[in-house]
Amino acid sequence: MSDPDFASALRLNAAGQRKSDRTRAALLAATCDLLSSTSAEALRVTDICGQAGVAHGTFYLYFSDIRTLLDVLLQAFVEHVQDAMQSAGKTLPAEPVRATTAQYVALFEQNPGLMRCLVSSFDNFPEAAARFQALNRAWATTVADAAARRLARSGRFVPKDELLRRAYALGGMVDQYLVTLHFNRDANLAELSEDRDAVIDTLTFIWNRGMGT
Repeated sequence: MSDPDFASALRLNAAGQRKSDRTRAALLAATCDLLSSTSAEALRVTDICGQAGVAHGTFYLYFSDIRTLLDVLLQAFVEHVQDAMQSAGKTLPAEPVRATTAQYVALFEQNPGLMRCLVSSFDNFPEAAARFQALNRAWATTVADAAARRLARSGRFVPKDELLRRAYALGGMVDQYLVTLHFNRDANLAELSEDRDAVIDTLTFIWNRGMGT
């Protein structure tokens, strides 16, 4: 799945499958929709079923409770993010950093509720933090390995641990920028970020300069 919109991707992938798979996807996609305007803590089974267009009792045929649904949803979303980022890098092999940065920005824009769950700290939902940590670890490793290959081609060497530290630090900077822009509604940053392409250029510059490539 390379479409940044996870709810749409869920529905599209379930089309043509057996009814149980379509219903499960509908419940997950409905939760994606609700998270755009509702916090994870405020989700209710009644609202999810209403959004999905299924009977209340149907929910419990697929998930024991909302916490279980969210864990399944976030695990699938992390895989979706990884697939989308990897696909983006392959579509523009001459500019993989810019392509993946643009895709990450799109993921924030089109999945605000899910991204909020991942990047926000929920004391009563450690599963979300665990999913985000897994995503960060996998992406930092991917970035560090790619940077090491590019550096090696120019005869330079940077220890793997150093590249990983840089990748984690840069990823945190990008996340904070996007959180402040999309979730904290910082008016000053919003004014500076009206040119979407310029934002992507800036974030790409940070990645390239920080990784030394």
